[in-house]
Amino acid sequence: MINPSIFKKRRERFISCLAGRAAIIPAASSVVHHADCEYPFRQNSDFWYLTGLDEPDAVALFLPHRPEGERFVLFVQPRDPAQEVWYGFRWGVDGALGHFGADKAHPLSEFPSRLGEYLTGAEAIAFRIGKHPKVEPLVLKVWAEHLDQAPRVGSAAFRLEAPCPLLHELRLRKQPDEVDRMREAARIGAEAHELARELARPGMNERQVQGLIEKHFVDQGARGPAYGSIVAGGDNACVLHYASNNQQLKDGDLLLIDAGCSLVDYYNSDITRTFPINGKFSGEQKALYEVVHSAQKQAISCVTPGCQAEEVHTTAVRNLVEGLVELGLLTGNVDGVIEQGAYRHLYMHRTGHWLGLDVHDVGAYRLGEYHVKLEPGMILTVEPGIYISDRLCVPEGQPEIQDRWKGIGIRIEDDILVNESGHEVLTSAAASSIELLEH
Repeated sequence: MINPSIFKKRRERFISCLAGRAAIIPAASSVVHHADCEYPFRQNSDFWYLTGLDEPDAVALFLPHRPEGERFVLFVQPRDPAQEVWYGFRWGVDGALGHFGADKAHPLSEFPSRLGEYLTGAEAIAFRIGKHPKVEPLVLKVWAEHLDQAPRVGSAAFRLEAPCPLLHELRLRKQPDEVDRMREAARIGAEAHELARELARPGMNERQVQGLIEKHFVDQGARGPAYGSIVAGGDNACVLHYASNNQQLKDGDLLLIDAGCSLVDYYNSDITRTFPINGKFSGEQKALYEVVHSAQKQAISCVTPGCQAEEVHTTAVRNLVEGLVELGLLTGNVDGVIEQGAYRHLYMHRTGHWLGLDVHDVGAYRLGEYHVKLEPGMILTVEPGIYISDRLCVPEGQPEIQDRWKGIGIRIEDDILVNESGHEVLTSAAASSIELLEH
């Protein structure tokens, strides 16, 4: 059950950050899949974070320049029995007021005529250009009218700014209720990975394993997968965003699964595990897995308050390169290999990202020349990997790859909460040690 008081507190924090700006935050629109069929609706995360309303095309106004009782305004689709027969229940204007805590609410059709009045007196307008094609022309029209009137009335909202820096700073630092939801998403996701490891066998199709995972998500009360699940056997694991999931699992191959769930309130998990389909690592597989697993453990150890987020990545890279040099897959001085980027044919992505309402969640990684420091309440993934294939050319001066290594793709990913004492691995219930993966 969605708790309205949580969203009210978020709005209060956001409005206090706005100072004299008026913010306009639109909901998402439905998106056509094919012909007249639409994709399942997914709310805009910023709009959801502040309102909890899961309907398309609404618009929320946040107006700190208005008196108390007029600072949170919703424009929504009105109740319409004929439309609700086809598309389902709408909260309408009365629901916006009574259930979602709007100070004022109006039918969406009145947005063009009422927006100018609500923006009068604001020092600036906070609206994200380029993301909301239905709303943007209306906002620009009203803004232009206010600018035209400024010489006569003596004031106007002279600046148009993105609300992202303010709102995304709030979203980056999770409140206790958000952390609880992230723990739940992590629990469900970790259980699904354990189920897949228990049931996956040579001869199964990747799609069957995907079905097992995603069924568990739904059985546990989640909406479903947080993103397109990656179920990649053998060489398919060397394709970072592998999406086909339609090949037979082969005896002797590894299986890489990158899958997480999304809860009904959109909080996500994002977990990757790689394990031997037949229960036993080969010598090459085990050697590479040990390198990745060690690199991940060292990177996770960096997740503490005050540590730069960038250090998580650089620690993982150094450990991966050291291991690959030891195995003979790279050659040369470790610092030189890193400086030249001569490892990127084997490891070509970053080591993690923020996690929350979006899988690749909002929030800066650096501010100008300075890397962001970790703080309690931040949640990030840590996901080093090694991918050995012929898809990328071997850099000059590096050894050609022997066939015995080719087709091995390994990634290990966990969701990590920064807390006062260091960190908490939210997804630790999904096994990652060699001892637990083999049987």
